[in-house]
Amino acid sequence: MIKRFFALFALAIVASLNAQDLEPVEWDIEKLQLSDTKYLLKFNAKIESGWHLYSLYSDENDLASTEFIFLNEDIGYQLLYPIIESIPIIDFDPIFQAELSFFEEEAFFEVEIELLEPLLQKITEFENGNNVDSSDLEIKVEVLYQACDDMVCIFRDNVFTFPLVELAYEDQSDKEVDGDMIELDDNSQLKTSQLYLELKNKDFLSLQHQSQQGYLTIFLLGLIGGLLALLTPCVLPMVPLTVSYFIKQSSSRKSAIVNGTLYGSFILLVYLLLSLPFHLLDTLNPEILNTLATNVTLNLVFFGVFILFALSFFGLFDIRFPSNWVQRTEKLSSIGSIAGIFFMALTLAIVSFSCTGPLLGSLLAGSFTSNSGAIQLTFGMLGFGVALGLPFALFAMFPGTLNWIPKSGKWLQIVKVTLGFVELALALKFLSNADLVAGWGLIKREVFISIWLLISLSLCLYLFGFFESLKIWSRKISWGRFGLGILSLILSMYLFLGLISDQNRLKLLSGFPPPDFYTIVDSDSSCPLDLPCYKDFEEGLAVARSSDKPILLDFTGWACINCRKMEENVWSHPSVYELLNRFIIISLYVDDRKRLEGEDRFYFRYPDGRIRDINTIGKKWSTFQSVNFKVASQPFYVQMTPDQELLNSPIQYSSRVAFESWLQEGLKKESIY
Repeated sequence: MIKRFFALFALAIVASLNAQDLEPVEWDIEKLQLSDTKYLLKFNAKIESGWHLYSLYSDENDLASTEFIFLNEDIGYQLLYPIIESIPIIDFDPIFQAELSFFEEEAFFEVEIELLEPLLQKITEFENGNNVDSSDLEIKVEVLYQACDDMVCIFRDNVFTFPLVELAYEDQSDKEVDGDMIELDDNSQLKTSQLYLELKNKDFLSLQHQSQQGYLTIFLLGLIGGLLALLTPCVLPMVPLTVSYFIKQSSSRKSAIVNGTLYGSFILLVYLLLSLPFHLLDTLNPEILNTLATNVTLNLVFFGVFILFALSFFGLFDIRFPSNWVQRTEKLSSIGSIAGIFFMALTLAIVSFSCTGPLLGSLLAGSFTSNSGAIQLTFGMLGFGVALGLPFALFAMFPGTLNWIPKSGKWLQIVKVTLGFVELALALKFLSNADLVAGWGLIKREVFISIWLLISLSLCLYLFGFFESLKIWSRKISWGRFGLGILSLILSMYLFLGLISDQNRLKLLSGFPPPDFYTIVDSDSSCPLDLPCYKDFEEGLAVARSSDKPILLDFTGWACINCRKMEENVWSHPSVYELLNRFIIISLYVDDRKRLEGEDRFYFRYPDGRIRDINTIGKKWSTFQSVNFKVASQPFYVQMTPDQELLNSPIQYSSRVAFESWLQEGLKKESIY
């Protein structure tokens, strides 16, 4: 078991580094019409020599099974029977250390579907010349699979489209979204070519200014989260119990120190492993974390989950792992030696989940909304694991200091309830993200600040004892609780000033409230700080050419916290603001979910033949960013002349001094050109 675990861990690390360029499986799809209502869908896989593709029913634990997901059954069709596959090989798999079923050289899968009355009616309407959305006349299937050789596995998800009618779009192309080079219609070819810039001075792209400040910040946030988790009722009482166990079970103080240090190190390892899957996602598609962060449905799910976390901290119920998980890890922890200590650390992580889960959820969601990829999540988990694991190692080395740990009491419950109010505030952030991306206009800046003000005041009243036993005031208030109450009161006053004063932009909280132009009061500008800006590249380029001004490309997002921080803390500085006015600012929102209609919607072909359906404004600008600048994170700033000559290397999230110096550098070079 241990050998298998570490083999998978090493395998995943290698895969995240090397799997991006490997494509050992080629797919060919076919649609056969069996009758007026029935079709046979066939998926043929050609597998490179030395590789193998896993079966749909690879093993009972689904370690590596291929999966077919029918994305749009709601348009009106059904599967007549489960997917049939070719006969697999059943053998021992050295990577997964288990007997699995898989295919070599080739494999086929097929399924029969039946069209239901609503879909048949749409096809009839289309054939009669009525206007029908083309997406309602095609079957979309996503195939999730992994292929492995003796050293590495690759993980892929391919989406295949089966048109049910001959559309004018397909009449001009042999489009198959399967990775092959294709020919698109004239509109898509034109739109594809327009997304590519004829950049000059491309050497600057290899010298991008990348700030490491974000990594340090999220490490510190993770560290704070771990310290808060350490102070919860689920974790703190386990410190003296666990350390005492190591001391009693060890033959010498030296072995107790070694075992305690291993225990703390394994706690750190457990939390680092939690970030590993997101590296694999990020490797397969650099835009996937940004897509997740700005997905309306996912943000609403996070909102609901954080509300549940808050209610759990308030004591309405406990969030726990299934009891059989705990029992299994407890049994494994008794096997002794290093492996047993690892499973003791895993047991701690599972048992304490009711307290650490909400904090880890905050860390995970914060990494998503930072638009900086999985590396930040790893730094956050590193900080969390260090804060949680280090005390166990230190107390094992110096057991006398166990007396310093305060006894459990009412103060632990106060910490837990306080965290509940924090979770409520974070929940609102995700509802705000969904509102910004979808453009509902429900959580405007004033509404957001007002709700946070209400939460902060409620926390203040709780800490001062107003809610206890229905008494107006509790006389027994500790100094620590009183201090937290004062801090909450100060935060409430700060939020109130931000609500009533245009001068107070809440810079200390920048990135959390919606942008200052997203307001109930009608604003003349939809751009940060009322700066003139354009939200379409072609429109901004035309203005730059007519005014002979340099361009500042601002790749941003509605749900991008660091974008708001840059705008409210850096752009707002008088010297920076003055420099920005010398540019034509083109702000391109990569998470804008507004639909593209008619000829504005098109299919984009990547150089490797992959197809992307550009059906929203955000998809257009995120593709524009990735194909020209090979970057998928925001904020991302580029200076160029109207003739598309780069003035210096692009820059990302940075300090005011660095950003101001960068702007000045570009303006000096622009005067030369």
